[in-house]
Amino acid sequence: MVDVPRCYALVPCAGIGARAGTAAPKQYALLAGRAVVAHTLAALDAVPRLTATLVVLAPDDAAFETFVPGFAGPRGWVARCGGATRAASVANGLAVLRERGAGEADWVLVHDAARCLLQPPWVERLIDTCLMDEVGGLLALPLADTLKSAQGDRVAATLDRADKWLAQTPQMFRLGLLQRALAQAGANVTDESSAVEALGLAPRLVPGEMENFKLTWPADFALAARLLETR
Repeated sequence: MVDVPRCYALVPCAGIGARAGTAAPKQYALLAGRAVVAHTLAALDAVPRLTATLVVLAPDDAAFETFVPGFAGPRGWVARCGGATRAASVANGLAVLRERGAGEADWVLVHDAARCLLQPPWVERLIDTCLMDEVGGLLALPLADTLKSAQGDRVAATLDRADKWLAQTPQMFRLGLLQRALAQAGANVTDESSAVEALGLAPRLVPGEMENFKLTWPADFALAARLLETR
């Protein structure tokens, strides 16, 4: 008998989203009648192959249950162990998954709370592509626009876009591998893939969707609201 690795989702949700211009943490901003993170978690809940989704909150977060009522349950887990950085929150969340029975070889799909336009088929695509991969991978988009580097507010150079991709989430890696990668990479990495890359490994790029953008700037919220209302 061979144990089949399980898949877990991990959603770091301990930040405040200072660039978003919202009065409260951006994950609790309302879009189409629901909090941003509520849309995100509903999409993950609709993926049957996910054993559970763990949301990592700030230790003093008292708002989550108000904005996402009824989330906690057999497939909805909450841990108030968020750190000062995304990497710290993910690392702390991985430790919680271990405590809850996840194993070294189980897969963890880390997804941004603020990518609330996620759709279950995109998660399934990532799982289908990476489940048998030696490293793991991430949703990403080939860069379509001309890419510039800047010096102040002036163009310094035009860069070759032929091999450039925009990283998205979820990013899917084995729990043990991701723990080792984050421990060695430190707190400044901005995504899980870059931590794994620092080990000399090459994660697989899985084509994503333009709608799977991260709400970062004030204008992103208006666009996301329009897209949610037209689905």
